[in-house]
Amino acid sequence: MRKPALAAQRARAQSTRFALSLTAAAALAALSATAVAQEAAKNELETVVVTGVRASLTKSLANKRTNDQVVESVVAEDIGKLPDNNVVEALQRVTGIQVTNRAGGEVGAISIRGLPDIATTWNGRNIFTASGTQVALQDIPSTLVRQIDVYKTRDAGQLENGIAGQIDVKSLRPFDFKGSKFSLLARETYLDPAKKWNPQLSAMASNRWKTGAGDIGALVNLSMVKTDYRNESVTPGAMVPFVSPNAAEVPAGYTPLQRVFDNNVWTPGTYTGLPQKAGSTLNFGGTQRPYYLARDAVFQSDVEGQRERPAANLALQWQPNEDAVYTFEAMYNGYRDKAFNRLLFSFVDWWGSLGVNPASTITTFPGTNVIKTRTVNDVYGFNSGDYTTSATDSYVYALNGKWNLGDRLRLDGDISYQTSKFHSEFTATRIDRVAPSITVDFHSGGGNMAFKFNNNADLADPTKWNVAQFYDNANRNEGSAATASLNGSYDADWGPLKTLNFGFRFDSRKASEANRTQSAFLGRNLATLGANYYHVNSDFGTDISDVPRSWIEPNAYYIRDNIDAWRTMYKAADANFQTTDKLFLQKTFDVKEDTTNLFVMADSEHQLFGRPLRANWGVRYVQVDTGMTAYKVDATTKVVTPTTGEKTAKKFLPSLTLRYEAAKDVLLRFNYGETLRRPGFGDLNPVLQLSDDVSRVGYGGGSGGNPNLEPTRSKNIDLTGEWYFQKDSALYGTVFQRKIEGLVVPLRRRVRVGPADDPFRNSTSGGDHTNGYDYVISSPVNASDGKISGVELGAIYFPKGLPWYLDGLGFQGSVTRLTSSQNVPTADSAGNIVSQLEAPFFGVSKLSWNATLAYEKGPFSARLSYVRRSAFLAANEAALFANPIGIWRHPEKSVDLQFSYNINDRMALDFSGVNLTNEMQQQYYKFGDAGSPELTNFGTVQIGRALSVGFRWKI
Repeated sequence: MRKPALAAQRARAQSTRFALSLTAAAALAALSATAVAQEAAKNELETVVVTGVRASLTKSLANKRTNDQVVESVVAEDIGKLPDNNVVEALQRVTGIQVTNRAGGEVGAISIRGLPDIATTWNGRNIFTASGTQVALQDIPSTLVRQIDVYKTRDAGQLENGIAGQIDVKSLRPFDFKGSKFSLLARETYLDPAKKWNPQLSAMASNRWKTGAGDIGALVNLSMVKTDYRNESVTPGAMVPFVSPNAAEVPAGYTPLQRVFDNNVWTPGTYTGLPQKAGSTLNFGGTQRPYYLARDAVFQSDVEGQRERPAANLALQWQPNEDAVYTFEAMYNGYRDKAFNRLLFSFVDWWGSLGVNPASTITTFPGTNVIKTRTVNDVYGFNSGDYTTSATDSYVYALNGKWNLGDRLRLDGDISYQTSKFHSEFTATRIDRVAPSITVDFHSGGGNMAFKFNNNADLADPTKWNVAQFYDNANRNEGSAATASLNGSYDADWGPLKTLNFGFRFDSRKASEANRTQSAFLGRNLATLGANYYHVNSDFGTDISDVPRSWIEPNAYYIRDNIDAWRTMYKAADANFQTTDKLFLQKTFDVKEDTTNLFVMADSEHQLFGRPLRANWGVRYVQVDTGMTAYKVDATTKVVTPTTGEKTAKKFLPSLTLRYEAAKDVLLRFNYGETLRRPGFGDLNPVLQLSDDVSRVGYGGGSGGNPNLEPTRSKNIDLTGEWYFQKDSALYGTVFQRKIEGLVVPLRRRVRVGPADDPFRNSTSGGDHTNGYDYVISSPVNASDGKISGVELGAIYFPKGLPWYLDGLGFQGSVTRLTSSQNVPTADSAGNIVSQLEAPFFGVSKLSWNATLAYEKGPFSARLSYVRRSAFLAANEAALFANPIGIWRHPEKSVDLQFSYNINDRMALDFSGVNLTNEMQQQYYKFGDAGSPELTNFGTVQIGRALSVGFRWKI
């Protein structure tokens, strides 16, 4: 429950910020003497009159055609009506956009041409979430948006960050309308496998008035989305080596099928892993012996969660005369999530009780040393009730003024302040047991595994389980920024040079992170705690494979509701464990980053072969001054040692755009520009974050930042052709290349951490930490260069002359072909680079495409869409195992449907369905030629369908 004092403090803070913004508004208004009628005309052109699928696509084409940059747009079909429920979902059919990580009824990740580093802006202003550099776009409800612009190229006048591109989310303003407007949307969405209905409600009210002081407008837009979701996943663990099951081939000191932990025999975490050919050998004390590969564990996750997203947008506009327009706007985005993860985890690597013929307990894939099925006795496993609560509150306040000074000079001034806080708490209680036996098929078909215990009913019996570890963590990330900019445009008309643009921007960004972590062991039978303390799930994974459908786990809901008593119970078992009144968050770093931007840019007009050629060229100067304080905490004395550092980076970023009208309705564009990716603040923090040896490989893991990281720089070339053969139809294509220097990649080194600095010195699961312990630490370095290139083709077509019943039928589609490569450095145990390998970028599918059939006739409109992307490298596994290190995703696809019916001019019904074919998300291990979906499958996630029905009303 929120403390009253904290709530009052936040309320006072928000009132103060609002008052400061209004004071700034008055000050900026006093600065303006005149403005121009051209601004009023511009406002009339921007009036929201878009209705229907066809009108939305037509306006997106008009924006693409008139813009100097390569830009794609999604325009709301009506007030508050984007084609999807949030911003990320609405972008999945845009040419060159790929989305993935669908869970909990929504997409979680987005990339432009395979790259995730995207500058996110709201009405042109850079926005972010907490201590990150981007905003979580899925937190922005579609009902608050009138248009989304995706800039794949940028000129010197735009933000320099985001090597992938820029996504600008435009919200509604009162001057978008000629008079008063009101709209209301109510929607219910059914999610499978949660099998629950979820409400969404939004309302917008806007009006404008003519007064003696000029035109005044006000708009309020509110939204609330609530989602109950369920995520189900089944995963075989990573590969590790075992000695032969045949006694004659077993090395001295080993028993048949014993797991090999000795790192002198094999090296964990190599890129290609150990060879998988039958008969492959390892050197045991100078003798080559055959080995087998099998998984170390099997596990499945059943997440039940509830998510809420409140959001609000306020806009006030004032046009005192025909010479000026002032806009004050504020935005709030909130995020609340409560998730209960019911985890079942069993190790399948035990060798001590296999009987007289261990070879009979396994089968292998033909021609390989990879074990396909096995039976294991005396199986140690644990179930875990994990509970995570997360909350984000982000506020943006901004004041903008536009003026014309004389007939030629236009100015645009903007000041803004934003703040964003993210807080989460994580508790996990483990229960464990040793089961008599388990039988596993690591690939039972369709990329899935299957397994069963000697008696699956024991999984739900509390008397079979012992209460073991309790993990108690929390973190807080905060960010704020104060930004001021002044841009100008001068109609020079100096021969070919028509317009001179210039500008200044200063941004002062602050960010900090803090966390706490503790754990303890109880050792008590679960049944002795009472029925309130455990819970049994049901109907798990019915669409995935033959696995246990239910199991018992600690009731994380009840534990969280009685957390004080729970911590006190663990305190009695471990004197070092802290009760609620003793807990606090320890700050890990503070960052202050000041960014200064200056740019100058010119537009010139020429003739080439009697046709108009327009050039836009300029340069942007960027200076980034970063100061950081990192905090190291002694694990024994709790003494905090701060470390400070400062860094300055300076860059000149040129840009050039040529826009040539080769024939009527045919445009050719050439773009050259340079962009930056600045290091994430967490990547700069040198303090080590360590993790225990839960995989029992003999050392723990960890990460630490690098304060010497430099910005990554990208040189971008685009060549585009566009043919607008009808007002509402076009064919377009782009050839592009990104050459990227100084990519940040992780390097690993092995270090020994002394007991005073080892947070796991009292751990029961990671070995003896008495005299210190080894950890493999991953740290980011600018040690890679890469290139990504590709071709895009897109089309929007509404045929003419169709029969009356097909009139209104149209097509929207695109295809993107990408190739990528970067050098991947490998390091020795000290962290020195010893060799280079080549790998594709993360998240880059070679081929992605989408096709949409659109229909609009009278009150009816509909879209049927198919989106697909080919396999791609999603991440790298921890460097602890014998499988190929790359984690690849299977091809992903989705069939979606939207249907609307306008009851009259004011009311409409809509229906939508997402992932109608119930596709799943699957992964496998692969690097180069090593690994395949059959031999090294790795996990299946049940995405589920989403079905929505909504009602819209406007006046």
